[in-house]
Amino acid sequence: MGSGSNVEGVRRANLGAILRLVHHRGPLSRAALTQETGLNRSTIGGLVMRLADHGLVSEQEPDPTRRVGRPSPTVVPAEGVVAVAVNPEVDALEIGAVGFGGVVRARVRQETDHVLSPEEVAERVAVVVADWRAGRLRDARILGVGVAVPGLVRAADGIVRNAPHLGWREVDIAALVTATTGVRAAAGNDASLGAIAEWLFGAAQNHDDVIYLNGGPSGIGGGVILGGRSVSGTGGYAGEWGQNRPSLDDEADRRAPGGVLEDEVNRKRLFDALGVHDDESLAAALERPGAGEVARQRRILAATLANAANALDPSAVVLGGFLAALRGADPVSFDGSVRSQMLEAPAEDLEISAAALGADRLLIGAAELVFETLVADPVG
Repeated sequence: MGSGSNVEGVRRANLGAILRLVHHRGPLSRAALTQETGLNRSTIGGLVMRLADHGLVSEQEPDPTRRVGRPSPTVVPAEGVVAVAVNPEVDALEIGAVGFGGVVRARVRQETDHVLSPEEVAERVAVVVADWRAGRLRDARILGVGVAVPGLVRAADGIVRNAPHLGWREVDIAALVTATTGVRAAAGNDASLGAIAEWLFGAAQNHDDVIYLNGGPSGIGGGVILGGRSVSGTGGYAGEWGQNRPSLDDEADRRAPGGVLEDEVNRKRLFDALGVHDDESLAAALERPGAGEVARQRRILAATLANAANALDPSAVVLGGFLAALRGADPVSFDGSVRSQMLEAPAEDLEISAAALGADRLLIGAAELVFETLVADPVG
C-alpha cells in the first residue's frame, strides 16, 4: 500500500473519530475536539470542514458570553441525517427515524393480529419509508436501515439464524428490506443493540463494563459491554441470558420442569398472576404488595444477576422491559438481594438501574448499526 493510501486511511479514521464524538456526546467546540483527539487545531479545522461539506456536521458561532481566551466554534451534528430503525415483535412492528445523538425524530407502531413474516416486515417498512420521504422526512438524508431482531443473528453476514418467537429461520431480513426500500440495511440482535443504546445514551453512560438484560414478549435477552466494547462472541450470539438454566435455591420455585430462565421469569406468567394485559398496567400492579408470583420471579432474577456479576465484574447492571418493572416493585430490597449473593469485592461498586431510554432503546440501538458504518467511513 502506498503512502497516499496510508495518509487517506489516517484521514478517514480521524474523520470518524470526530463524527463519533459529536454523535455520542453532542455539540463540541473545536477546542474540545482538539483535546479529545490529540490533533492540532488546524487539522481539526480541516477535518470539520470536510465533514461539513458532506452534510454531516455544521458549525455554530461560539458563546458570545465567553470572555477568556480565543473563542472556538462549536461543531454540531447535522439534524437532517437519519437512520431508519426497525423492531419486529410478536405483537407489533415498530419503525423509527433516528438522528445523531440517539434522537428519535419519527416513530410508527403497528399493532399486529399475527406474527409478521420477513417479507411482510420488509413491505411494511418500505411503505413507511416512502410515506416519510414524501412527508415529514422530505428533506432528510436517510443513511440506511437497522433491524433489531428478537433472535440469533450471525454477526458475519446478518443472517437471522433463529428467531423462535417470530418463527424465522435462516432469514436475510437485511436483504429483503434493502430490496423493498432501495436503502442499505443491516440486522442485529435486539437486546444486544438495546445494551449499546443504554451504554451510549442511557443508564450505562460513563460505564465501560455493563450487563444489560431486557424482558419482553419474546422472552429475555441481553448484551454485555466489557472494556468499553460490545461483546458479541464468536458468531454474534453472546448475551442470550434467557436461555440459561434458572438459578433456583428452592425447587418449589420451579414452574417449568427442564425450562430455562425465560420460562421461569416470564412476562405472561406475571400478566396472568396479576390480571393485566400490558406493560403499563403491569408496572402499576407491581406496586401492590402480596403477589407470590412477583416474589418468586424476583428471587430467581436476583440470583441470576448475582451469578452474572460475579463472573463478569461489571460496574453497572441495567434492566429493561418487564425486568425493570420487577425490580421497580422494591428496588432497595432487590438490589440488596443481588449484592448479598455476590462476592463482597465486586458487589461494592456495582450500580443496578432501570433502562433510561424507555420505548426508544431498541430503535436507538438498531440505528447504531447504520451510524457505526457511517463512522467507519464518513465520506466514502
